[in-house]
Amino acid sequence: MQHIFSSAGGLAVVPYPGSDPRLLLTGGAVETAYEYRDRGGYRPVGSVAALADEVERSGLRGRGGAGFPFAVKVSGVRGGSRVGAGAPAGWTETVVLANGEEGEPASFKDRWLLRNRPHLVLDGVRLAAALVGARRAYLYLSDPESARCVTAALDELGGVLPDGPQLAVVRVDPGYVAGEETAAVRAVNGGPAKPTDKPPRPFESGVAGLPTLVSNVETLANLPFLDRWGADAYRATGTALSPGTFLATVTAGGRPPTLYELPHGLAFRDLLALHGVAETDLRGALIGGYFTGLLDRTILDLTLDHETLRRAGAGLGCGAIGLITTECPVAVAAGVLNYFDRENAGQCGSCFNGTAAMAAVATALAAGRARADDLQRLRRWSTVLRGRGACGTLDAACNTATSLLERFPREVAAHLDNRCPDCPAGIATDHAPYRVETEVLL
Repeated sequence: MQHIFSSAGGLAVVPYPGSDPRLLLTGGAVETAYEYRDRGGYRPVGSVAALADEVERSGLRGRGGAGFPFAVKVSGVRGGSRVGAGAPAGWTETVVLANGEEGEPASFKDRWLLRNRPHLVLDGVRLAAALVGARRAYLYLSDPESARCVTAALDELGGVLPDGPQLAVVRVDPGYVAGEETAAVRAVNGGPAKPTDKPPRPFESGVAGLPTLVSNVETLANLPFLDRWGADAYRATGTALSPGTFLATVTAGGRPPTLYELPHGLAFRDLLALHGVAETDLRGALIGGYFTGLLDRTILDLTLDHETLRRAGAGLGCGAIGLITTECPVAVAAGVLNYFDRENAGQCGSCFNGTAAMAAVATALAAGRARADDLQRLRRWSTVLRGRGACGTLDAACNTATSLLERFPREVAAHLDNRCPDCPAGIATDHAPYRVETEVLL
């Protein structure tokens, strides 16, 4: 029987039927330190080498967007570490930065973890610090309720992580680019939460110029499971190259926003059935958040894992999935491009001007005012502008434009003739599509 519960007002929270959730908890209250310890949390840190081996064998991949192997990040930071003067045995001059700045509008997973299972995240931070020998750690976020819950959790522990690093909570203003890893480092260093050019990468020179492990809070929340049960148990769910479970925020389809914990490799059709949406009603999906663009009905034949979605020209990203049912894909794409136009960092001329130009064409198309030569310019921009920004915002805009033109030609053609039947009741282009509103959920 499917178990549904809510811990944040209108947000439904659903573990995968028949599974034991690793990240979600049934019940609505914030997990206390006592409850977390009673479930086996905050175990004494044992052999760091053994933990590192389990992490590597587990194949844990980042949950922040790119799906980068976590063990490779750890190895990079450890490789650049150095022993500081007077450092205790096992500790080095490295930093852990737990990234909870959930800038993706269609995602709510990180905020749910920080608000409801702060000790799981804090335990993951201290284990990550043990892996790289860090004496300092930062929890980086923008959501005020998340900050309140994490601070309260730290107070329960007397302000100190058991056998862990010194931890500071850093809160910034929310923004799409604020969650990018170099933006996080820059903000912790006292600057604006905006990306910087690379290299160097944070693992080379991050907070205070030290090798820094920047990792999404959901990624770190998997470490306590690995520490307790090991890599084999972790790999019992998922696929060979995308092991374990992941959190997915699913929006639209006539249902309230829902946070699922799903096994990697789940058939998209099974998720659709779980969410209560008929296959015949699906037109496509905004998959993995805004970055990878739109998929059409071919998504019905795909599975939710990094390799399958990458081959399809998309990506699992942060696990945010916006279902396109009654919405017009042109209006969805226009809304996304206008969001990128508003949210770009304003630092790179190619991005500042490029997102504005693509958004203008998409808006005109949604309104039935675009011409064929406008679409030719949009297609050209989506190709020549790739890779020109300091972060991924411009590439994300290019992905949105390209996917709209290539995967929804019929809808695009209808808009050229100003005869789309869906747009009068569709998504307003001045709003971010499928945004999960924090205020509504409180």
